[in-house]
Amino acid sequence: MREIAGPGRDPRVEMTAEDVVDLVSCLEAEGIDVWLDGGWAVDAALETQTRPHDDLDLVVELRAVEKLQEILGTRGYVLVGEAPKSFEMIDDEGRQVDVHPVAFSESGDGIYRMDDDEDWIYPAAGFSGEGRVLGGPVRCLTPEVQMLCHSGYEPHRTSFDDVWALSRRFDIPVPEEYRDSPKSYALRAE
Repeated sequence: MREIAGPGRDPRVEMTAEDVVDLVSCLEAEGIDVWLDGGWAVDAALETQTRPHDDLDLVVELRAVEKLQEILGTRGYVLVGEAPKSFEMIDDEGRQVDVHPVAFSESGDGIYRMDDDEDWIYPAAGFSGEGRVLGGPVRCLTPEVQMLCHSGYEPHRTSFDDVWALSRRFDIPVPEEYRDSPKSYALRAE
């Protein structure tokens, strides 16, 4: 069975820095605030691309989701999944945008509904992050909140590299699962 979303999707094309700038600029020109998350948020905070990216993770306010879907739809992206949980939009060439909708609380925290129907809270301070892609400014989650987003699961190669790069650059403690697991030691030795 052919996968239409995720890392095993077919077709599949890298999400380039040019694609990121184009998509973010297009959405923001239409009044949609987006924050980079995932690998591109790490690279934006580091102000350099450290690796190829399979997708673009965006955090967006839940009430802007319908407009975002319409705009990406005009650019050839089709919807996989649906809000209020995360969903993907894929274009014909295989580019993927992963959207993480949040409802903002009165205090500014972003409340994100996960697949298990539990809420995960992006702290309000996390939305003050700034980074650069191709030299231009973008909003991204702060490095501290990106580190929180990398907690609570078994590390894989790219998340391991991302966490250690953020730790080195911003002097942020590394989550325990990245320090003490046998897999972490093996990855660090590579």
